[in-house]
Amino acid sequence: MAKLLFQGHGSFRLTSNAGQVVYVDPFAGEGYDTPADLILVTHQHEDHSCTDLCAKKSGCCIISNFEALEGGKHNTFDVDSIGIQAVAAYNQNHDASQCVGYIITIDGVKIYASGDTSKTDQMADFAGMGLDYALLCGDGIYNMDMTEAAECAKIIGAKHNIIIHLTPDPLLHAEKAMAWDGPNRLFVAAGQEIEL
Repeated sequence: MAKLLFQGHGSFRLTSNAGQVVYVDPFAGEGYDTPADLILVTHQHEDHSCTDLCAKKSGCCIISNFEALEGGKHNTFDVDSIGIQAVAAYNQNHDASQCVGYIITIDGVKIYASGDTSKTDQMADFAGMGLDYALLCGDGIYNMDMTEAAECAKIIGAKHNIIIHLTPDPLLHAEKAMAWDGPNRLFVAAGQEIEL
């Protein structure tokens, strides 16, 4: 069974049944010592793009917003049977031409990593994708607040919704996260690993 380690802030690590390792938005927390097959970066802000933190396997693939938006469109990738679909991410602090979210398919599990965003028009399309997990930002400063994140969770319709990227705690404001009233809420503490 695939696993997700929430490292904190907007950072998490996925591990497949076969031992493939994917880091998403490396920056916060611990657990970067397992060598990566794939690193995904939603945008170039320093709290999402610290790829040097990650141990890497020979041939590690790094996909950032540059590759994800090459050609002026949201691109899709297949890296050793891991599917990656770039999707829109934007708000007043994040330009749509420089930021993405990702839908990651690993061992048949579909995970939406929102990156830094507010509600997007494209989210209405996600309900038909049968998402298993959505990791949604909710700081209310640089991104949507927790109320808007709950609204997005309703639109997206994932089986499990995890609120991340909260302030002021640098990893996760646990009290806020536990109080979030998004549908199908799943609380995951910083440093906790769950089976998907």
